[in-house]
Parts: sequence; structure tokens; C-alpha cells
Amino acid sequence: MAYATLDNWIEKEAIPFSIESPEAVNAAVDKLVASLDDSVKLLGFGEALHGGEEILMLRNRLFQRLVERHGYSAIAIESSFPRGLLVNEYVSGRHEYMAGGGPASYQDMEDTGFSHSFGKLEANRELVEWMRQYNANPDHPVRIQFYGFDSPTEMMGTDSPRQVLTFVLDYLASIDGSDQELRSRIDSLLGADSDWENPAAMMDPTQSVGLSDAASKLRIETEDLIMQLQVRRPELIARSDRDRYLEALQHASAARNLLNYHAELARESEERTAVLLGIRDTAMADNLAYAVTREHGRGKVFAFAHNRHLQQGKAEWQLGPQLLRWWPAGAHLGAMLGDDYVVIGTGVGVSAENGIGQPEAGSLEALFASQPESALFIPTHQAEGLPASEINSLAPRSGSRKNPGYFSFDAATFTDFDWLAFVGSTGYSRGGPALPDIANGLGGGK
Repeated sequence: MAYATLDNWIEKEAIPFSIESPEAVNAAVDKLVASLDDSVKLLGFGEALHGGEEILMLRNRLFQRLVERHGYSAIAIESSFPRGLLVNEYVSGRHEYMAGGGPASYQDMEDTGFSHSFGKLEANRELVEWMRQYNANPDHPVRIQFYGFDSPTEMMGTDSPRQVLTFVLDYLASIDGSDQELRSRIDSLLGADSDWENPAAMMDPTQSVGLSDAASKLRIETEDLIMQLQVRRPELIARSDRDRYLEALQHASAARNLLNYHAELARESEERTAVLLGIRDTAMADNLAYAVTREHGRGKVFAFAHNRHLQQGKAEWQLGPQLLRWWPAGAHLGAMLGDDYVVIGTGVGVSAENGIGQPEAGSLEALFASQPESALFIPTHQAEGLPASEINSLAPRSGSRKNPGYFSFDAATFTDFDWLAFVGSTGYSRGGPALPDIANGLGGGK
């Protein structure tokens, strides 16, 4: 279908709703899902900024509806992959986990089960507690699962590979008994966790151990470990089960990615930051593809992360004088899964708490904000029918004075996402860290 103007597109295609009304959200979600192909296995839901309270609320209600009516069995969020196992133990509520020392309450894992301090967010607590209650109901034959899919890295620090490698070693020990020689060899190469987790290495390559002799040997040991898991696949699956095997193999892959990340940290290069971002997003895509494989036969996967990670086009970030470009997780997933991956990107109108003012006239956010309802879904997958000249002349939207993670819509939004979600206003997340005032708005990248 061709549209004469963007206003005409919004009038014809938008699905308006109110976030405050569960019935309205459910009806809007049902319409959106009805438009998707049955082959979709992974639905991404991006956020325009970290900490938008209404976006988090919409995420929770969207996921609940997907579980209750549309065959979704798992959510994956932008949090550390290995840490996510602890949250999933709590969500499962199984007695064997509790007897083994697993988390008995959310407080037991709000720090250890999440990265980026996301466990402090009340919306995440509410999500996890709802999942636990859902699984406790015997009328629900499919237990829903929680995954973290981020690389175990932070903005100013990176994890030691010890946790992910130990997971693999423990798995193999459960099959064959303990291989002390292999474990001792890997332990000796790991050294002290503090050497790997030195925050100074993020800014100074000479502070990284990623290209040391021990780290190089550890990368070889990790490749050998992956090869052992692969060549023994039939035996290992028979002696454990498919899910446990896949879990061990993915931890080994996570160790490989993490060691590659540490190696890049140790290199002097103008492209260093962009390469690090690319390695992180590659790991995110691999972890999401793993979740889809694990859930095959049980249900579909719902993924939540920043728009930049889930978008299908190349990512850009203006960091000071440097324009960084890399392929985000969504672009990898589009190549890996094709039409089985669909992604929704979000935008916001105003947010005083996040330092986001009224959208400039002529911006895409201003067009959406002029609608009578407080929120809407709208498809962009028919972008070839939209007025290209109007899209290319959209006014730029200013950024945030407080939240540097805010990125506004632009012309590429129409091809980066299959659908858009817009919320007219949002507060700042309950439980989030205090936001500082920053000199200039940093939004507008992609």
C-alpha cells in the first residue's frame, strides 16, 4: 500500500492504546501478533533509553500477553548470560534448586542474578515474580524461562572468564568424574580474577591481560574444550540431556567470546571501541539464537534490550569526536534467522525525569505525539510504500539532558525495525541509579 504522507500512514496503520489499561494493551498486542507470520520464533522489543518506566511497564504487559495467548515460553533481557541462570532457577521454583542452595527470594539474587544493576529495577522484580507465580500454577503445562543474553561485560569493566569455563568443566565432570589435570591447567592460566576485571583496562590497553602468554594459552584451551564438546555431542547428550548439553556448549562459546573481547582490550587501535562493541553484540546474537534453539518445541522467545542492540541496520554512536559503527545483535539475527526474527523499536515523546523535552516540530516523535492516545504500535515493514522524501526530511530530535543512553528516531528507523512502539511520556525507572545532568543532549545516534 502506498501512503501520500506520514500522517496518512499513521491514520491508516497505527494501533492506539493506553498503557494504563490492561485490556487496551492486550487488544493492541493481539492485533500486532495477528499481523506476524506464524514462522516468527524471536520477537525483539527495543527501548529508546535505559530506565523508561512506561517502556518497562509495557514490556511486562506485552510479555504476559504473549505467554498467555500467543505461545511464548521465554523472555531474554539485556543482562549477563551466565548470571541469568540464577534468575531462571528462582523463576522455576523447583525444590531441587532450593535444596542446592539456589535463591529463595528475589533479594537473594537482585545483585548476583543481573548485570548493569538491572536487578534493582522494580519493573524487573515484578516481571520475575510474575514468572515465578505463573510457573507455580499447575494448570500451566509449559514452564516459562528467563535468559540473560548480554555478554558478561560492563561499560567500565569486564568479567573474568572463570565463571563460564568452570560451568563447562563442572558439566564434563558430572559425566566422567572430575578431570583434575584439565581443571588445574585452566585454573593456572586464569590466574587472579582481579587481573581480568581491572577497570583501567577499558581506557588503557596496556592494563589488559588479554594478550598475555597465559591468556593466549587459555584461548587455545577453550577452543579445545569446545571441540571436545562438539565431537562428543551424541555421547554427552545421551549421558545428560539435550538442554544441559546445549547449556554447556553455550557457556564454552561465551568463554571464547569473552577471551576475544579481552584480547581486543589489549590492542592499541583507533577501531578498538567499535570492535569491542561488535564483539559484544555478536555474543548477544549468539545467546539469543541459543535461547531460540533451547525453546524449540516449547514456544517462542521475547527479547528486550536497547533499540541499538536489536535494530537490524548498522549501529552508529557519536562518542565525543569519534563516530563508531558496528553490526548490532539485531543485524546478526536478521542474517541468522531471516523472517523468523521481528523487532519492535520504541520512541518517547517527553520525559522530564530523563531530561527529554517536547519533540521538535517535524520530527517523527512530534507526529506520533499529536495522536490522541498515549501510546501506539505502528508497522514499518511496508516502508517501500511510505513517502521517502518526507522521511528523509524529518527534523532531528534533540537528545536528553540527563540520560546519555537516549537515542531518538531518524530516517533509518523505518528500515531498522519492523514495528514501532511510541509512548507519549515516560518517567524514570523505580530503583534506577540517580541520573546526572549532562552538558548536551546525546541522543540521535543509531
